[in-house]
Amino acid sequence: MADPFGFMKYPRINNPYRTVGERIKDFEEMENVLSVEERRKQAARCMNCGVPHCHAGFFYAGGRAVGGCPNDNLIPEWNDLVYRNEDKAAFQRLTSTNPLPEFTGRVCPAPCEVSCNEALNGKGVTIRNNERFIIEQGFKNNWVKESGLPVKRNSIKIAVVGSGPAGLSCAWRLNQLGYDVTVYERDDHPGGFTMYGIPNMKLPKKIVARRIAVMKEVGIKFILNTTVGIDITAEELKTNYQRVVLAIGARAPRELDTPGRELKGIYQAVEFLTLATKNVLQEGTKATKSLAGKKVVVIGGGDTGNDCIATAIRQGAADVKQLEITRRPPEKRTATNPWPQWPMVAKTGYGQEEAEYLFKNNITQYEMTAIGFEGENNILQSMTTSKVQLFKPVAGTEKKQAVDIVILAMGFLGAEKKFLEAFGVETINDDYTTDDDQVYVAGDARRGPSLVIWGIHEGRMVAERVDESCRVRI
Repeated sequence: MADPFGFMKYPRINNPYRTVGERIKDFEEMENVLSVEERRKQAARCMNCGVPHCHAGFFYAGGRAVGGCPNDNLIPEWNDLVYRNEDKAAFQRLTSTNPLPEFTGRVCPAPCEVSCNEALNGKGVTIRNNERFIIEQGFKNNWVKESGLPVKRNSIKIAVVGSGPAGLSCAWRLNQLGYDVTVYERDDHPGGFTMYGIPNMKLPKKIVARRIAVMKEVGIKFILNTTVGIDITAEELKTNYQRVVLAIGARAPRELDTPGRELKGIYQAVEFLTLATKNVLQEGTKATKSLAGKKVVVIGGGDTGNDCIATAIRQGAADVKQLEITRRPPEKRTATNPWPQWPMVAKTGYGQEEAEYLFKNNITQYEMTAIGFEGENNILQSMTTSKVQLFKPVAGTEKKQAVDIVILAMGFLGAEKKFLEAFGVETINDDYTTDDDQVYVAGDARRGPSLVIWGIHEGRMVAERVDESCRVRI
């Protein structure tokens, strides 16, 4: 490293968030950026640690959790290059593994940072923020388009179904390799979860649109409002394209099977967030009054639940509460959760912070769930809650409360089976192949609900697998 003692000279400084009182007034991006001079100091904090844990993903908890970067990003290398003011070289290192760093640089929870060796006794390096800086330099200097152009076209046509992180990553890499790529998307805008599953204040839709624009410039085609099995058949895709990659995500939501679930006013999280984003695209980023006077309950304590809380606040909700079925995490790491694992400790998300600022209380109730919804004329009016133990309601703890809107943010079960069935896919292999040698599956559709960086990784890997199979048959 250029400055092996940078971590001792410079304290960690994160990209600052706008104040709570300011940011709840709109859907504009929450996070500001540091000066270029300060960013290079932050990059200098990357240690000459010898055996970095940040850039190589390692599994634990029976393979269910990952530490470090699951995409094997070359983090120490591009940190050093940022410090040296060699931004183009840093861009080349970063995008050799991650073609969509403007997404991860904004929304990734950054398991790489908590696995950073400096985090063993310090606070870790600002890897996510550094990544965002690098890709913004890339767009500013037109390196992104340059990096996406193929050396030579091979006339082989590939269809990618789905335009979330996995689909976009796959399409970008296949285009670099010379393939004629067409992306099919059932929504009215491309981007998948980055468009309609993550709110504008975390990932501005102009950032997603910028990526789509440069993808079109390098030759990738997008066909929108097109659902496989309705607007185009699986057989048509297999006839018109030599390979088909299904990157359809894991959009089958976990349901709450309780009496009254059918009442109007109960939304799945992505449904709720999609409506909010569509309003931002149509009306702009100012806060709205669409939930003025409404009492809102979000069921689910993950990142998506946090996004729903923040969105409801910007829509003028009179009150927001959150139910989480698990117990509150400990304040500090336990002996069974050592570094460099992800710290399973209590934290306050940005949406929870905003709600506590606005409503002057802690909004989250742990070990609590809903066991029934009530209403009149098919409209939600109240809900019955219950304490839980071992994920089961505890008799005698039922309480009824008034509510106007309930948002189910309990996660996802996996891919929507109807799309796999349309292609006759029954088996999905570890190498992204299926029981149809013309069809591949990648991203959340293959591995289940996961991080954006996992989708990007799988998209890149399935592109390489498709390329390998086409080369064998050329």
